[in-house]
Amino acid sequence: MEILFFLAAFVAEIVGTVAGFGSSTVFLPLALLFFDFKTALVLVALFHIFGNTGRISFFKSGLDKRVLLIFGVPSVVLTLAGALLINSISQGTLKGILGLFLVMYAIILIWKENLKVQPSVLNSIIGGGFSGFLAGLIGTSGALRGAFLTGFGLPKEKYIATAAAIALAVDVTRIPVYFAEGFLSNRYYWYIPLLFVIALAGSFTGKQIVKQVPQKTFRKIVLAAIFIVGCTFIVVQI
Repeated sequence: MEILFFLAAFVAEIVGTVAGFGSSTVFLPLALLFFDFKTALVLVALFHIFGNTGRISFFKSGLDKRVLLIFGVPSVVLTLAGALLINSISQGTLKGILGLFLVMYAIILIWKENLKVQPSVLNSIIGGGFSGFLAGLIGTSGALRGAFLTGFGLPKEKYIATAAAIALAVDVTRIPVYFAEGFLSNRYYWYIPLLFVIALAGSFTGKQIVKQVPQKTFRKIVLAAIFIVGCTFIVVQI
């Protein structure tokens, strides 16, 4: 069982690195096959931190400091609010709404290939705040973050590095709340260093794949991933 769990983590990190998001979105449902929701939530969040650390290291030259500031700060603030409400709001309802939004967004951007969300302060605050809130509440919002950042038309290296840095700040904010609530039992602590090694290996492998993918194709991969994640959220609620 543990071997399958760690293999799922490796594959999820490769997917997350190539798409610029999605490691937790892919990994969380898989982790729920092995653990209860709260345990899975913490392990996936820790894994997400390790993976994003690797992505920042491998793509650090692409960091967009302006987007990082105006998108990241609202994300961090509202992540804390979401994490504190985790036991109060239906997870299924929020995932269903998120799924509908992502499917519509992906269809629009695939249909209108040159359509981009202007990287204004207002758009960044809305996108950052909403994605951060959902990250704290349901444990995944990378697809939503990817939807906004992809619309900004960032080059792939800048997109991956900036998205990873924002995600890292969000995870560092929400994990202390999860630990304070006692979500992770002591008997699972030995998983943490192994997840760190797997995350770095997965992000490095993903980097090699990204090198071979043209910018236009990369954008389509991200949008296809957003569409698939959205459909998955909707189907689960039907």
